[in-house]
Amino acid sequence: MIYLLLSICCSVIVSVMLKLSGRYRIDINQAIAWNYPVAALLTLIIYRPVFTGLQQAPWLIYGSLGILLPALFIIIGLSVLRNGIVRTDVAQRLSVLVPLAASFSLFGESLPGGKMAGIVLGLAAVVLSIPFRRQPDQAVSGSGKAVYTSWICLVLVFAGMGAIDILFKEIAALKSVPYFTSLFLVYVLSFLVGSCWFAWLVLTKRARFEWINMVCGGILGLFNFGNILFYVKAHQAEAARPSLIFTGMNIGVIVAGSLVGLLIFREKLSLLNKTGLVLAVIAIWMIHST
Repeated sequence: MIYLLLSICCSVIVSVMLKLSGRYRIDINQAIAWNYPVAALLTLIIYRPVFTGLQQAPWLIYGSLGILLPALFIIIGLSVLRNGIVRTDVAQRLSVLVPLAASFSLFGESLPGGKMAGIVLGLAAVVLSIPFRRQPDQAVSGSGKAVYTSWICLVLVFAGMGAIDILFKEIAALKSVPYFTSLFLVYVLSFLVGSCWFAWLVLTKRARFEWINMVCGGILGLFNFGNILFYVKAHQAEAARPSLIFTGMNIGVIVAGSLVGLLIFREKLSLLNKTGLVLAVIAIWMIHST
């Protein structure tokens, strides 16, 4: 289980780095752009992807992920700053509901009663996690705009992570292209998209290049890749019990993220938010145990 614990730690550290970016004035856009070449390089070194069968590669899916990953990473960063680690991690982990709901509603697959109940509880948990009142660090806004932006970020994280999960499942099902070859190509495309976005910000004088942002982006990429590396190794070590890894990862990140958010960053949760947190853990357990 050491691999699972390491994957959970890497995931929470990424959230902590995004949380600290506001305090230390790190440009999230630039750091996220630089995180991808590091992740791509590590994928190349460790997994040595084979570049064969690319004529049959799903380039539309690769392109979609190349746009979605950096865009959603930026939104996750904004959500961590506005909503805190606890709420954002809940929204990320409950995104497993999106592919489940899609398989049921769009593709006509049957779902056991336990999974259906888990989906309902999970959706309730997402709603209860939304901060319906202005947070203390948003008081300067003086209006409901900050609240609106906060819950929009959470909804986008939930829906966006679900869409990314669906696309990665499509890649995993490919027989013509190895998974880590696809992952490497997605990282490269994400870097190109992130770089174009940052270049536009520089040209319009909304940002400027700073070495500290590149260094922080490299560290971010290290832990981002570590999350995937140890998660895959956890599945390999417990190949006969994949549901144990799925459940342990999602619940572990929610619990660890909550402890860090509440104890270290003193994030404030309402009674409804706390109820949503409990429902999230129950929902994930029900989804993966039935």
